[in-house]
Parts: sequence; structure tokens; C-alpha cells
Amino acid sequence: MAGPDFDTQHKQLDQTMHTIEQVLDVPRMRAEIAELQQQVSDPHLWDDQANAQRVTGRLSVLQSEIDRVTGLRQRVDDLEVLMQMATEEADPVTVAEAESDMRRVAKAVESLEIRTLLSGEYDVRDALVSVRSGAGGVDAADFAEMLLRMYVRWAERHGYGVEVYDTSYAEEAGIKSATFAVKAPYAYGTLSVESGTHRLVRISPFDNQGRRQTSFAAIEVVPLLEQTDQIDIPEEEVRVDVYRSSGPGGQSVNTTDSAVRLTHIPTGIVVSCQNEKSQLQNKASAMVILTAKLLAVKRAEERATLDELRGDVAASWGEQMRSYVLHPYQMVKDLRTEHETGNPQAVFDGEIDDFIEAGIRWRRGADKVQA
Repeated sequence: MAGPDFDTQHKQLDQTMHTIEQVLDVPRMRAEIAELQQQVSDPHLWDDQANAQRVTGRLSVLQSEIDRVTGLRQRVDDLEVLMQMATEEADPVTVAEAESDMRRVAKAVESLEIRTLLSGEYDVRDALVSVRSGAGGVDAADFAEMLLRMYVRWAERHGYGVEVYDTSYAEEAGIKSATFAVKAPYAYGTLSVESGTHRLVRISPFDNQGRRQTSFAAIEVVPLLEQTDQIDIPEEEVRVDVYRSSGPGGQSVNTTDSAVRLTHIPTGIVVSCQNEKSQLQNKASAMVILTAKLLAVKRAEERATLDELRGDVAASWGEQMRSYVLHPYQMVKDLRTEHETGNPQAVFDGEIDDFIEAGIRWRRGADKVQA
């Protein structure tokens, strides 16, 4: 491959990188980084903590982005040198190394190209993800727990932070619901395409007769708010209930009424948090979740499509966006993008990048059609 084909692919990668650099506007990013660095050096920055967190957070995101772009540009440029070495030496080992590097760089460029499609107002934010079991009884609860593990494993593969706010365990197996945050730049924009109903078909491990069972779970993704976001929630509009935490827990977690459930009376939105030992801490975390969900509702109402961000899906037939089939054959298929794989186990282990990237491209295409 260290010949015309290699040269053609390298030129394509170089052109794609050039387009990415133009779309991201690298000079503008560098100028904004310089401006933010000046603000960070101001000794009075932390007199206003909300603004300080906004400035340092934005600087961290931009620096990470510029490092990723410049690092990948260097890798693309280095490919040309490696290609020349492979051609001159005609060494099979060098040729194999060049081919391997080309594939890795091409994949990295493709992932970065996907990032340029995330231009929504809140796409850069952390993501608040909720998993809820739907129709299917104990199998659905077990499926919900499988999906929770899938997303946590995906985040771990990328080195993203995960904070679980609440887990409601089912009686026999699995979970009724769980809410967690994925803390990484563009986590919301990336994971928002996962919202919807997921469907599992398998031989039920909970059926003594070994019958095939279809079960459902719903995924909801909303952006996590920053302190500078303004959502006013009058105290009289929120009912606060405290209760004893359930499920696995350390000393005092399951022995005191530390868990908190908040109900927003006007909208009926209910959130809960039980991951902390302190009732006060759990209430604060629950308010973060409630505020994020109310922002999602506010945005959706402004666009006259309430369910678009809220993800208020029925988790049943007719609304599924992805199917996971373990019997009579092995396949995971996204019903919107038609992307599929014959390795469900890898998907449940967190290998969902291809599905996410296909979803982002599909959504961008759908937005263009609507426009």
C-alpha cells in the first residue's frame, strides 16, 4: 500500500483535516485561549466564583480541543514521512507499520470530523443520562442494568468521568431506573443521539421454560447545567420527600433517611438522589438534576416539541430506535441509521462509538432536510 493508494489516502486525510481546521476556526480558538489565559492570571478572578468556573471551564475545553486538533494534524503530517520511508526501503515491516498507522489516523480523523457536527447550543456540556426499564417485567429491569453498564463502560473507555446520582433497584434483578452524569466536553452532544427506546430480544434467563422474551428500556439525555444558567424554581413548586436508600450501600447509607425525592408540581417531573450519606448533599444533587430537566423542557417548549429533549418515551413497541437481538441470531441494529453489528457482547461492553457517530451524521442529515 506504500504507493499510489497510500498517497491518495494521505491526500484525502490531509484535505479532511484542512476542512476540520477551517470549520473549528483554529486561529479563533487560539485567540480565545489567549484571552481566557489573561483572565485566569487576574488575581481577582475568583472574587466571582460563578464567572471563574465559567472561564476556567471554557479554557479547559478549548485547550483540550486545540491539543487534539494540532496533535492529529502532526500525526497526518508524519504519515507522509513514514510513507516515504516505506517506499524507499521497500521493507515489509515498515510497510505494515505505515498501513497500521494510516488506519489508526484515519479513524481518529473521522472521529474529529464528527465533533464538527456538534454545533448545538448545549452540545459542549456534560450529559445527564437516565435509564428506565420499560415493558418486559424482570427482563426489562435486567436490560436497563445492562444498558447502564454499557454507557459507564463506554465512558471509562474514553477516560470520561461518571457520577451516579441515583439507582432504583428492582425486586428480583436489575434496576427500575438510574441517573448519572458523564463529565466530558461535548458529552451531551455526543450522547444525545442515544435518547429513545431500546429493545432486547433473547431467551429469558428468568423463564424456567427457556422462552424468548422481548423487553424494553428508555434512555433520556439532557445537558448538565452550569452555574451561569438561570432557571428559577420557586420553593412552593417543589415537593421534597426523604426516604431510606435502597440497594448496595456502605455504613449509614441504608440506615438513615438520607435519600431525597423532588417533585416539580407544575410539570410532574420527579427526580431523586441517594448516592451521598448526607440528606443535604442528596438534595443539592437532586436540584441539579431537576434544573437540567427543566431546562430541557424549556428548550423543547420554545421549539414546540416537548419530547425532543425530555425523552419522554413509552419504552414499548413502535417507538424503538435500536434493537439488541441475542436469539435466534446475534445482532445489534440502529433502526434510524441502519448501522448494525453482529457482536452484541462488544456493544454491551461499551463499544458503541460507531453507533453514536452514525447517529450524529443521521441527525445532521435530518436537520438539513427539515431546514
